Amino acid sequence: MKLKRNKLFFNRAKLILGLLILLLCVPVYTESKIYQWRDTTGSEHFSDRFNPDAKIVDIKPGYGFYTVKMVYDGDTVELEDGRKIRLLGINTPEVQHKDKMAEAGGEEARAWLIDKLQHAKVRLEFDVEKTDKYGRTLAYLFTENKEHINLSLVKAGLATISIYPPNLRYADELVAAENKAEHEKLGLWQRPEYAAIPVGNLTEAGHPGWTRLVGKVITISETPKSVYLVFSSKFEARIDRKWLSLFPDVNGYLNKMVEVRGWLSKNRKQFSLFIRHPSAIRQRENS
Repeated sequence: MKLKRNKLFFNRAKLILGLLILLLCVPVYTESKIYQWRDTTGSEHFSDRFNPDAKIVDIKPGYGFYTVKMVYDGDTVELEDGRKIRLLGINTPEVQHKDKMAEAGGEEARAWLIDKLQHAKVRLEFDVEKTDKYGRTLAYLFTENKEHINLSLVKAGLATISIYPPNLRYADELVAAENKAEHEKLGLWQRPEYAAIPVGNLTEAGHPGWTRLVGKVITISETPKSVYLVFSSKFEARIDRKWLSLFPDVNGYLNKMVEVRGWLSKNRKQFSLFIRHPSAIRQRENS
């Protein structure tokens, strides 16, 4: 009886050792760790930078593969199980639907995605937030041959990055891919529709869709919830205080030429652009 128990223990030990060796042999994808902590006021923070009081958010990737039933545009698809998936970390121009006109590059991104996925299955990887306000599932898509679709769209210049904290899992890779695509003037980066617009050229009509604005930060103002980079009496960029830990010292932007990227909103006669992540703000040479 004792011999049988020893043999059983030995077999289990061999099985555990084998599993450990297998895990060590599986390729590991590099990704940003996401840290979560509360400050002395009780406010919750997320960051991809280490904080001694933080814990690492445990994000479990998905390993089931699914067929894509429909591609709505370059960043939204529907799976065979009916789930509508919004690709995390990126934005592609709109395609024509209902009463909205297509944006430059939108059909190209949609056609690329259809071609890429029509004979492929995908798996989902999630981040901190699982759904958006529209009920869509937020995910990074990977094909069976391990291609990261979100990242590939950015690499091809078909998508711009649009990082919404606390979803920072692949932020570093997406930022690097966009910088390279922009430098090489791929896709959207060669289109005049997406050239940076001087703040002084803003008209009362503003600018539809994703845009780039450049100008000098003339002052920085603060409220309990936000920090504002003021470019003129007609335009300012807003950063939410709870995400300030992601940014360098914002006072460094004062009196500097800065480019901001995103979507304009208007309150009375003033335009504002919400900056959620430091990738949406670039310091430029003074001119």
